[in-house]
Parts: sequence; structure tokens; C-alpha cells
Amino acid sequence: MDQSGVLLWVKAEPFIVGALQIPPPSKFSLHYLKKISTYVRTRATEGAYPRLYWFTWRHIACGKLQLAKDVAWLYFEIFDSLSVRTPEKSLEWSEILSNCTSEDEVEKQRNQLSVDTLQFLLFLYIQQLNKVSLRTSLIGEEWPSPRNRSQSPNLTEKSNCHNKNWNDYSHQAFVYDHLSDLLELLLDPEQLTASFHSTHTSLVSQEAVVALSFLIEGTVSGARKVYSLHELALWQPLHAESGFSKISRTFSLFKLQAWLRTCLTGNPFGISSCLKSGKKLAWALQVEGTTKRAKIACNTQIAPKRHRMVVMSQVYKQTLAKSSVTLVGSHVRIHRCNESFIYLLSPLRSVTIEKCRNSTFVLGPVETALHLHGCDNVKVIAVCHRLSISSTIGCIFHLLTPSRPLILSGNERVTFAPFHTHYPMLEEHMARAGLATVPNYWDYPMVMCRENNNNVFQLLPPSEFCVFIIPFEMEGDTTEIPGGLPPAYQKALALREEKIQIWQKTVKEAHLTKDQRKQFQILVENKFYEWLVNTGHRHQLDSLIPPAGGS
Repeated sequence: MDQSGVLLWVKAEPFIVGALQIPPPSKFSLHYLKKISTYVRTRATEGAYPRLYWFTWRHIACGKLQLAKDVAWLYFEIFDSLSVRTPEKSLEWSEILSNCTSEDEVEKQRNQLSVDTLQFLLFLYIQQLNKVSLRTSLIGEEWPSPRNRSQSPNLTEKSNCHNKNWNDYSHQAFVYDHLSDLLELLLDPEQLTASFHSTHTSLVSQEAVVALSFLIEGTVSGARKVYSLHELALWQPLHAESGFSKISRTFSLFKLQAWLRTCLTGNPFGISSCLKSGKKLAWALQVEGTTKRAKIACNTQIAPKRHRMVVMSQVYKQTLAKSSVTLVGSHVRIHRCNESFIYLLSPLRSVTIEKCRNSTFVLGPVETALHLHGCDNVKVIAVCHRLSISSTIGCIFHLLTPSRPLILSGNERVTFAPFHTHYPMLEEHMARAGLATVPNYWDYPMVMCRENNNNVFQLLPPSEFCVFIIPFEMEGDTTEIPGGLPPAYQKALALREEKIQIWQKTVKEAHLTKDQRKQFQILVENKFYEWLVNTGHRHQLDSLIPPAGGS
């Protein structure tokens, strides 16, 4: 078979989940990463190669790259979350951490963790995806200036994907444009010149091509199976094109690079393909008076595991509630949804919420990353592995998370609160996503933005705390909030319940006549209705009523 029968593409998940949505540290440049690549090979017996242990990465990151330890751990842990592991392994790690009684004990446990060294170097390099370019900022919208905050929801703007982390064309262009750098980063030191550059005769090891499979995969024409890059590159009929030599058991850098460039094409499971040819889902209604119809699409009918996507845009003034196999293990992107209540009650791979306003999102357990960008007055209720937020205003997050929430740039009036709801299958879904109730760092955010304003967030005062009731019936065993509530919030609920009991006792002891009771009931109901309208809860209740003829 000739090389025209091979299709290669860039994986979406390393960028959706792995590329942090801030400019990377300056020392994640190719120059420093090449130095690290050489350094780790000289420390193979010290936990540096082919597996990089946390204690070695901590030494490199803190001692040589001048990163804070928390930042060093952040990148190490994000990459580790991308690795293939069973939910049982994740739960076991959570249990180990929850049994630690000091920071030293935590560090001792972390020291036993290791990641694939070459893949980790590639992971650090792709952080350049969100690097701010002054040149690009002069001709395009890249400089992180305050976003345009229109006073009304824009429901007519095209929902094209401008988010680089989700844009498969950006992924392809990034890898294509930086392919020489990526390959040089993986070369053994003896294949480089003194100035860390490759030559026409440089050879690429099999281990390096296996590492590049972190970013690239593919298939052959007519086949439905997806293969890793190294499986295709080592396939006998392709040796001449990929440059593999059976004698040296290595690849010619020149031939390998040419073959990769020739075969690289668009991701058939990316967001572009999903929007163009994915299955359209009739989950949302067309609201009278709006010019655009809600758009929801998925590729789950054709995509393998970890490639599944659900994309929804322009859900407006309605309640959308789903617990579906379509959602299970999918990457979910929610875009430009306004004045809505969205419940996605299934275990999810990742969730990105962008440019949404005045809405509530109740999510099933998110196995990897939950990211919000450009949202106003949004409430998010979720169990997630990691939360990151950028350019949000007045948003509140009710969380259960084993990682510190990341506050990136451009946020105002962020509120964190404990996770405060449950649905019958929640604990089963948490187990499938590998998420436990401890440790829980909902109240210990990490401020990553350069403005470094610690006043950007607050913890919800216990006096303002209420539990959230999910108004749908499902089968399952969960009957209470997993892990319970922090004592201060539990006490606030008890005090409120006590006030209600005192009020009920007062009414009972007033010995009202039948007419007085009727008049009093009307008064209370009118006040309650007035409160529903003023708080917007009336809209939420009305949206729960199915339309005539609907289900």
C-alpha cells in the first residue's frame, strides 16, 4: 500500500484538556526544553528517563526553570490526568492523599508518581498554543485585553470555534508549523549539533515516535480502526515512506518528517467535523421571538472513546435536562447559552462553557477539566477533577474537586461554595469518573493571573447558603450530598430550619380563625409569588413544564 492510503491527524484531547488556557512560563521555550531533554538522559538512573518522577521534575522546574512548586505540580498533575488509567486507580490515589496528615506525607506520596519523559516534554511544548504573540495581536484578536461586554446576549453571531483549545484547525496548524521543533525535542543528544539542532542525517528512535503518538494518530484508507502513529510508522508496507530502517531500528528524520507532512490531514473526530457532519440532537426547543435555533450536535455514533464530543450552542430561555449514553465520556462544549438551566447528569470527560450569561449548569462528574471563559452571572454546580476560569464576571461555583481551582486572567467577583446537591446516580457516576469525596479543595483556589489580585474571589458566606434540589426523578442509590457539607454551612442550614420551626409554631399558637387562616395563606402565597418573580425563580419553574405535545 502506498502512502496515499494513510491519513494522519492531530488528537484533540491533549489540547482540549492538556493545554492550559494562559500564556506558558517563558522557560517552556524550545531552547530550555531541549536542554531538559539532554539533561534527563544524563540522569536516567535518578528518576529522569524514560520515566520522569515528580521529585526530579520538581528539581528541574523549581531549581532550573525558577517555577513555584505549586506551578510545577500543576503541569505535572495535568499531564498525569491525561494518562490512561482505570477509575479504580484514581480512587486509590484519592484515598492515599486523604490519609496524609501533613504536607510532607503528601510530598512523599507524590514522589512515587512518574510520567513518560518524552511525552511530558511534548506536553510542555504544546503549552505554546496559548502563547501571546505581539505580531499576531497587531493583525488579529490575540492580546488579552478586556473582552467586549455587550449589554445584551448576542444570539445572531456565528458559533464558529475561536477557542484554540477546541479548534482542530489550530491543532493541525500548530503541529504542522512546529513539526521540526517537536521532532528535534525528541532526538537523542548525539543526533544534535552542539547548538542543539538536527542535521540531514539525524536519526529518530522508535521511542521518540512512540512519544509522538501522544499527539498524532491515524488510519489507512478503507479501515475504520484508529491506529497510533508508531503502529503506522512501523508497518512493513510503509517503511520506505516513514524512513524506518530494519538494520538500525531507527527512522530517518528527513524522511519521517516528509511523510508526516504529506499524510497530515484534518481530524475526522474534531469539532469541525462534528459541527459539519455530526448527528444533530433535538434536545432544545426553538423559543418564540429568537432569531437563531439552538444547535446541538455530537459525533458519538462514529467516534471512539476519548474522541467523543457534544457541542451545544444558543440554548435560550429554557431548561434542558439530559442523562444519556451520548454524554457518557464525552468532551462537552457549551457556547452562547443564555437565561437557561442546563442539567447534564452523566459522567463527562471534559466540559468547556464559553460566553454564556445568566444561566445555571448542573453537571455530572467531570473526569478531567472543567473550563469557563467569558461568562457573566453563571452558576456552575459540579464534581470535577479540575476547574479553571478566565474572563468571568459574577459567577458562582459549587464544587467538589481534588484539585485547587485555577483562577486565570480577567475574572471579577468570583464566588466559591461547597457542592450542595445530589441526584440518584451521582455516586455511581463519580465512581465511573474516578472521583472521590476527599480530598476536596473547593475553598483553596490558585490565582494564576499576573494581576495577582487575591480579592478577585470570595467564599460564599454560610448565611447565604442553601442546598440545591435537582427536580427530576431517576433511578439510583444516592440520597444525600456526597461527602456532606462543611460544618459552618451545615450549621447555617440548621439555624434556618430552626427559624422555620419557630415560625410554624408561632402561626400554630396564634389560634387563627378559619377566615384568618385563609386570608393569611393568600398573603403568604402572594409574597412567595412576588419573591419568585423578583429572583427569577418563576422563570426556572415555568421552564420545567413540558410544552403541549412535548415529552
